[in-house]
Amino acid sequence: MIDLFGLALLRPWWLLGLPVAVAVAFVAVKQSGGVGDWRRAVDAHLLDALAKRGGVVAGRGRGALVAAIACALIALALVGPATERSDALTFRNLDTVILALDLSRSVAESPEFRDAKIAALSTAEAAGARQVAVIAFAGDAYLVAPPTTDRKGLETTLFALDGQTVPDAGSAPTRALGLARQTLKEAGAVAGDVVLISDGGGIDEGTRGEARGLAANGHALHALFVTPKTPTDAPPGPKTAGRPELEALASLGGGASGAASDPKPVEDRMAARPAERLGPGSYASLVWFDYGRWLLLLAAFPALLLFRRGG
Repeated sequence: MIDLFGLALLRPWWLLGLPVAVAVAFVAVKQSGGVGDWRRAVDAHLLDALAKRGGVVAGRGRGALVAAIACALIALALVGPATERSDALTFRNLDTVILALDLSRSVAESPEFRDAKIAALSTAEAAGARQVAVIAFAGDAYLVAPPTTDRKGLETTLFALDGQTVPDAGSAPTRALGLARQTLKEAGAVAGDVVLISDGGGIDEGTRGEARGLAANGHALHALFVTPKTPTDAPPGPKTAGRPELEALASLGGGASGAASDPKPVEDRMAARPAERLGPGSYASLVWFDYGRWLLLLAAFPALLLFRRGG
């Protein structure tokens, strides 16, 4: 999809049909002049005799030109020129946002923990009218705020979370992403966004499998890195903190990555237009008004001229 002169072209590859239509028109008009293929179908002396008697009328290629115009209009219709529907934002349940906040000790005691909460709230604000849910996780994951548009309530919930909220020690992002995927399924989301706010601890093959599962379901996984207090603050168990692991996970989930101190890359993805998030799938008609149907109707008029006699 590309934007051109204020219109979105939903299927821009069909623009290749326009030069093909022009080339076909040029060749067809050139070959249809005179008597065309009749010289190969009729003996030369017989054709000359018919011409002298007025029985042969040279063509002017109008039919080929009209056909080329019809083909060009059909190609333009298939390109899908469209504008976004004004009521697209009303379909907010189709693209829910889930914030998964790491409350393990290394994050909860980090000097950037407050920044992480602010980043979570600003990400929710960037999502506009979309529903936002909050998952808190450490050694286990819990849905602390179901999908809602109440930003004030979300703010209260986010800033009430601390290192004591989740009683389970450790860090289990796999459980958090699994719960996020289940929540999106129950909400009927088509193109949801999951934002993992963490120091990258606890990421394993299971976590990467959940990221692939989100992407396969049409959702995107984003990540915001929180610098841990110190590497030695992590509780016993397999918890390896690292920004590269977190960014790689976001890349696997088809999302953006940033930091709690600079969440703009993720906020920009949240602020994208509904049509861009939902993509060209089955729900595209909910957010796009496609003018291609009217171009097809217009193409019918030159096509009808091909059935008239003469030309």
